[in-house]
Amino acid sequence: MADTPPRTPHNWRPGRFMVIVAHPDDADFGPAATAAKWIDAGSIGRLVCCTSGDAGGDDWRTDPLELAATREAEQLAAATVVGYEGVAFLHQPDGALANDLALREQLVREIRTFRPDAVLAVDPDTLFYTDGGVNHTDHRAAGIAAVDAVYPAARNAMSFPWLARDGLLPHPCGACTCSGQTTPTPGWTRRPPCTAGSTPCAPTRARYAAQSNSRSVCAHGHARRARPSAVPPRTPSESS
Repeated sequence: MADTPPRTPHNWRPGRFMVIVAHPDDADFGPAATAAKWIDAGSIGRLVCCTSGDAGGDDWRTDPLELAATREAEQLAAATVVGYEGVAFLHQPDGALANDLALREQLVREIRTFRPDAVLAVDPDTLFYTDGGVNHTDHRAAGIAAVDAVYPAARNAMSFPWLARDGLLPHPCGACTCSGQTTPTPGWTRRPPCTAGSTPCAPTRARYAAQSNSRSVCAHGHARRARPSAVPPRTPSESS
């Protein structure tokens, strides 16, 4: 059996991109380094969190509204580190996220408003990670909801026609790819795929070196159980 030729990095990046995740901090433990690399190179990114993480506490006596406010504030701080132009919180129920029409309409509204060239989501097919962990039900729901919003809903003129009447016209995204995969998959793209290697590769694997994410992860004191007093701004050299 012949050796598989090594893959080589490519320089493709979208001019505008959107990251869609279930909870505050999901993006920073996922594709934040990819986002930061693209933004440093000139792209404009936006983050969408389907929930505010109001069920993500270890103490049942925790006030969910206070927890949501804390996690939103932490995510906004992390987003500043990465460099997103903005963050949207859709306030869907944490732990009960569903790929229903209500969520799809919210995501289509976000996509048609921001009009990204690419969308980064969470792999909805991953159930068990190779290290034995389980992919949270909300992660899977957010992933498939993002894919369904990208295609066909965001580009379909007959999907949620009241959005078009309000000026949010259909928008075809150029690419959609997922992070959190146990094995690399091609994703979906409307441009010719990179062919460096035995199989085509997606515009991004959303898995740059983990240390590139560390500064945005530090903003999530709730998730780390140790909140830093301040998060210094990222410099361009730190995204490499």
